[in-house]
Amino acid sequence: MSPIVFLHIPKTAGQGIHATLEALVGGPEHVSPVRVHTQCPDGSQLPPGYDLYSGHIDWTELGTLPPDRFAFTVLRDPRERIASFYFFLQKEARALSPEALAHPANTGKRAALELSADDYFFGGTPAWQNFVRDHYDNFYTSYLATRRMRGRQRLRKLTAAERLDLAAQGAAALQGIYEVNRLQRLEADLSARFGKPVELAGRIVNAGEHAPDERRWPKLLDRFEHDASAARLAEFVSLDERLMAELLSSRVS
Repeated sequence: MSPIVFLHIPKTAGQGIHATLEALVGGPEHVSPVRVHTQCPDGSQLPPGYDLYSGHIDWTELGTLPPDRFAFTVLRDPRERIASFYFFLQKEARALSPEALAHPANTGKRAALELSADDYFFGGTPAWQNFVRDHYDNFYTSYLATRRMRGRQRLRKLTAAERLDLAAQGAAALQGIYEVNRLQRLEADLSARFGKPVELAGRIVNAGEHAPDERRWPKLLDRFEHDASAARLAEFVSLDERLMAELLSSRVS
């Protein structure tokens, strides 16, 4: 079987997609154990011999896989992704004990819970700001341009046009770019590949504390104490909105 590569961008309905893919390839023994880029920062994140690669992973090694691979990612309204990510971290933090919340591995969750929205997104040390911007600031652009989960700083000397051009080149290496609210195209492509019906639409895991159709972005903006902070956050989607419109318009809906 030619491998499937699902580049799971956080908060884009990926858990449900992963579960479906795992079943399609025959179970967890056929799935690469590398699910998060931090598992092997200096090693292979696409180790040979698996039918499914799926997770928050770098994909600089995509060219080492067979040419008939099926590599894809799923996008979501970038404003809603940012807000959903933020509220999800708060939910996760509230579920932890004080001892667990104090662990360095949960620094991001603790900050989302304890800091104001202004301070979480725009305060703190330079290291914290790098962390926030790597995960929120036009993430689609940096991920597709650099093929890395935390590749933003590699683009810092480039113009907006140059960043978008690199992102478009990265996207062209994938076999599919899909949208969370229109997963029927992905269903059809997977059904054709596996020769049986595949159902994805409406299968949401880790949906958080909001109703399925409830918009998170306005609720996040209400958390800011200063209008300037809300305006700055809007800059975090300026390139991604342009990129997403270009990528989705260039593919058959």
